[in-house]
Amino acid sequence: MREAHRSEDDDGAAHGRPVLLRGGRLVDASGGRSGEPVDVHLVAGRVAAIGPQLTASPGDDVVHLDGRWVVPGLWDAHTHMTQWALARRRLDVSTATSATRAASLVTERLRADPPPAGLPLIGFGFRDGLWSDEPTARLLDDAADAAHRPDVPVVLVSGDLHCGWLSTAAARSFGVATDPGASPDGSGLVRERQWFAVIDRLGEAPDDVLDGWVAEAVAAAAARGVVGVVDFEAAGGIDVWARRSAGGPLGLRVQAAVWPDGLGAIVARGVRSDDVVPGTAGLVTMGSLKIITDGSLNTRTACCADPYPGLTGPGATGVLSVPPDELRALMRRAAAAGLTCAVHAIGDRANTLALDAFDATRARGSIEHAQLLAPRDVGRMAALGVVASVQPEHALDDRDVADRYWAGRTDRAFVFRSLHEAGVRLALGSDAPVAPLDPWQAIGAAVERTRDARPAWHPEQRIPVEVALRATTGGRSVVAGGDLADLAVLDADPLTRHGVDLRTMPVAATMLDGRWTHRTV
Repeated sequence: MREAHRSEDDDGAAHGRPVLLRGGRLVDASGGRSGEPVDVHLVAGRVAAIGPQLTASPGDDVVHLDGRWVVPGLWDAHTHMTQWALARRRLDVSTATSATRAASLVTERLRADPPPAGLPLIGFGFRDGLWSDEPTARLLDDAADAAHRPDVPVVLVSGDLHCGWLSTAAARSFGVATDPGASPDGSGLVRERQWFAVIDRLGEAPDDVLDGWVAEAVAAAAARGVVGVVDFEAAGGIDVWARRSAGGPLGLRVQAAVWPDGLGAIVARGVRSDDVVPGTAGLVTMGSLKIITDGSLNTRTACCADPYPGLTGPGATGVLSVPPDELRALMRRAAAAGLTCAVHAIGDRANTLALDAFDATRARGSIEHAQLLAPRDVGRMAALGVVASVQPEHALDDRDVADRYWAGRTDRAFVFRSLHEAGVRLALGSDAPVAPLDPWQAIGAAVERTRDARPAWHPEQRIPVEVALRATTGGRSVVAGGDLADLAVLDADPLTRHGVDLRTMPVAATMLDGRWTHRTV
């Protein structure tokens, strides 16, 4: 990720006392090997010196690493931090292989642990793309009745965040109409823009409560070696993170995006991408303008050149949320104001239009997801200097859905190696809560293209572990003198780990700006 620019009005980070790391092995992701043990001296939030048997200065906190491996701190290039914090507390329905099974999980939760009076039961993680039965409102109504809690509204959030499944009571409570055409009972699904209005309201809670939940999620991320996230939460942006920073030192760096409805206010304030937000100890910076141009694969709303099997009519090829003229206008305005653009595009048609817009406006930035690409667009992305911000776990979550709905096209899906070999810069993320905020899972998925006993899915698109690691550290190959003191200490060498051992990489410590955010050594 981009290093934060320090400014004179920044109130300065609490770096803590100098630290001397003794006997750590530096992981070199440039193609080299992890070297012999060396010492690393960290002073005032920077790497001051690296070498064998450095002399400790008075006041140094000397930490013996005993040959552990040291890497630059990890970033997650695509998160929704408030949604991730909320999802960690919601009913998990991700294992449901049918609508009926998801409904039975609702009944079990309502019997064992119903929500407080007046609040809905919220679940997260369903993926209905391969279900044989319909997710109807009546099915959720019956689930609540079976638990003798017909008064409790039930809302299930899809694993891709692009649709929700509502009971009749929930639809009434949130003032939405579900689509009655999907089944005789009346579908309980709400999709895309209508759904986004609902999901924003699901996070309603006092600021101090939400901030506490986010702090817990941040601590969990630090325990996996994370020192920074790109946050695409729709509400709040830099002002929310400034409030959180005022409550105490943040546990990670944040690049906070703005959405189109907040663009005018950011432009009026003169805030540009990479600007440090005052009062955040240099840890919060302005991110990109986030624009969602299409939907998702599981919801069958990703905008594609070819229709989805079994779908007819205007929506058969997905949904184009932002017309090309509007997209170009937004990107021109952002670029003129010094903002980069992060364009959500999943289907091949949406990706082509996004690249057309980058070409026409000369805006800088990224395509978020870039899941299905026309062959010529790989080279275009490289030529335009557009970053491919990708989420490797999505390839494994969606492999069966892609085989069904993108049949005959999956050789163009999640093409990480093709992008890398074409010279496109990769940035790995999770899209948490769509996938867990754990970079090692993303790295493992990119390197292995499987996470279980199944054969690798399109193994020709695997990337080397060194490439995946650099795509998770903002391009940093190895800890070097003068770097920010953002690093992780590992109990194993990631360049030699495979399979589950790579996905579950043991992290002994994480340091942010010279202070520990996680430590077991």
